Amino acid sequence: MPVFTTLRIDQDADHPRIARLLLNRPERYNAIDDRTPAEIRAAVEWANATDEVHVIIVEGAGKGFCGGYDLVHYGAGQDEHPCKQERHPWDPMEDYAVMKRNTEDFMTLWKSAKPTIAKIHGHAVAGGSDIALCCDLMVMAEDARIGYMPTRVWGCPTTAMWTYRLGAARAKQMMFTGDTIDGRRALDWGLANEVVPAAELEAATLALALRIAGVPRGHLAMHKLVVNQVLLTMGLEQSQSLATVFDGITRHNPEGLWFRRYAQAEGFKAAVDWRDSGRPIPEGDEARALIAELEARLKS
Repeated sequence: MPVFTTLRIDQDADHPRIARLLLNRPERYNAIDDRTPAEIRAAVEWANATDEVHVIIVEGAGKGFCGGYDLVHYGAGQDEHPCKQERHPWDPMEDYAVMKRNTEDFMTLWKSAKPTIAKIHGHAVAGGSDIALCCDLMVMAEDARIGYMPTRVWGCPTTAMWTYRLGAARAKQMMFTGDTIDGRRALDWGLANEVVPAAELEAATLALALRIAGVPRGHLAMHKLVVNQVLLTMGLEQSQSLATVFDGITRHNPEGLWFRRYAQAEGFKAAVDWRDSGRPIPEGDEARALIAELEARLKS
């Protein structure tokens, strides 16, 4: 089996037609770091190259599925963002290249010839929701939550999957509010395929995977290509390009830079508490003035 640093993949011990891709940084809520996207790609490629595997379950170790990008490191820390956020002048195409590569890595779950099932407990939020939404199917615990809170400031979901999975009106609600929804609402909205009590999540996911695993690989691949082609015809790849450009802008406009400086000065928790509280987020000239104050504090 391949060996990775942020995840594991192997065949289920009792059901070798099922591969288990485990996001495995439980101490950081399986947060995405510089290594994670490429390791997801490599893991999916391994599963696709393993003839015995018919279906891939994607799950998270510890308390939840994935808490998104490791913003304690990227947001509150002094280390440079992987997109060279602190370089002046900012190079938007360099930013785009880094984030588009991450998006393409996540999308290997969607492009995989073998069906992928996201098994969600705890939270699948921000970049973690991108990973979940790139999977073909979703089984959630009733009390699990999914959403993209950084749409309030400092983020735009680069996979652009919300519209294609929810439809325009509900996708707009998620993007405009940055709210999360629980498994029950995800089922009601058609986002989740199955929702069960947390204690039944493993059994329900395994039952679905086993049902799929009995179908020949070629049939699964053809059926998936047909459905995926519909989304491609609707413009999925163009939407992802636009979303990835906008993600870079949200991290470099006055509001995004204020969020990063506030996180650096006051701590990540304080910045997230402000973001998610509904309190107005500083913008424009107000944000620029606060950036100057925060940068002065950080230098002192």
